[in-house]
Amino acid sequence: QVRLVESEGGSVHTGGSLTLFCVASGRGIEEYGMAWFRQGPGKEREFVAAITWGGGTIWYIDSVKNRFRISRNDRTNTLSLQMNNLKPEDTAVYYCARAADGDRSDFYDTYKNTDRYSAWGQGTQVTVSS
Repeated sequence: QVRLVESEGGSVHTGGSLTLFCVASGRGIEEYGMAWFRQGPGKEREFVAAITWGGGTIWYIDSVKNRFRISRNDRTNTLSLQMNNLKPEDTAVYYCARAADGDRSDFYDTYKNTDRYSAWGQGTQVTVSS
């Protein structure tokens, strides 16, 4: 049974930076696709970024491209999200997620879907003020 624990988020002003970390315990992440999602006030949970096992392929939602960077360290079972030039619309609770067991080939088509993931962190608040 894997457990995902996210680092504390924070509050910054527009243009600021934050880095989130997600540490897995109980089972390693090296064989799994990983992702970050977020849920803003009154909104549904949305995909932010995903990375395949080994880090060979990465995807981002358009609104964070060239500002956010997802990375993974399989030796320490850590997923990271570096966020730069933050905007008020980035305010949300951020969640890390690990893909469910199964055919890895479909991850390339399903990485944006919340039901592709079987393990979630507890969520961490990121607030960006203007």
